[in-house]
Amino acid sequence: MFSVLSYGRLVARAVLGGLSQTDSRDYSLVTASCGFGKDFRKGILKKGTCYGDDACFVARHRSADVLGVADGVGGWRDYGVDPSQFSGTLMRTCERLVKEGRFIPSNPVGILTTSYCELLQNKVPLLGSSTACIIVLDRTSHRLHTANLGDSGFLVVRGGEVVHRSDEQQHYFNTPFQLSIAPPEAEGDILSDSPDAADSTTFDVQLGDIILTATDGLFDNMPDYMILQELKKLKNSNYESIQQTARSIAEQAHELAYDPTYMSPFAQFACDNGLNVRGGKPDDITVLLSIVAEYTD
Repeated sequence: MFSVLSYGRLVARAVLGGLSQTDSRDYSLVTASCGFGKDFRKGILKKGTCYGDDACFVARHRSADVLGVADGVGGWRDYGVDPSQFSGTLMRTCERLVKEGRFIPSNPVGILTTSYCELLQNKVPLLGSSTACIIVLDRTSHRLHTANLGDSGFLVVRGGEVVHRSDEQQHYFNTPFQLSIAPPEAEGDILSDSPDAADSTTFDVQLGDIILTATDGLFDNMPDYMILQELKKLKNSNYESIQQTARSIAEQAHELAYDPTYMSPFAQFACDNGLNVRGGKPDDITVLLSIVAEYTD
């Protein structure tokens, strides 16, 4: 039978042992990007650059690394509106808010909400619609906080397996949740969702975890097993290696998008909804590939 003193010593050892295993290092994301617009041009991430109607950003703050993707709704082109303007401005505004420190790492929906509100308050309305996905890595807590509105999304890969992922949000087939700004006379006719409708998650990450964030142009053309095969080529957290793998993933998705005989995830989803569809889905593709690494200032 344990004495009170012996029991106390065991508890103390357990607590001290647990504390000694706590990782006190700050984490960061090493991120590279690649993408394609439907006009077949490809490139690497530059400030203000969009891949077709897609847009993205990567921003660093002392408390967190933040990144995001957005997919402008192409249907606005029928009304003489450039869809990339809405998605691009939304992402640039998110980037600025992060760099100014106007955000809380545990609340990525707040970044999206503030950015969207700024667009709404423009003297000259910026018409358009866009999906959006925001990823925040809190350096100290090692937690990944996410907000996903629509059918862009992310995967977290550990040990070659998907351990966490976003949920796609669709009103109905091929009609994702989206932020919108419509002219006053059309406000009731344009689909528009609140930033608060975004699916939010929190997930503890580990050093070496891979985070892939992308627009639907990737996920509609590459199933998970193909993405995982490409990620096996990623051997370290060196930026050049990450960039090469991001490019490889984007290139393969781009090729599959124009294969008329390929049964793509999009075609399978269409068949599940009673449509006779085969082939890839030509679309803009944006890929942000990140590795969780130890933070170095």
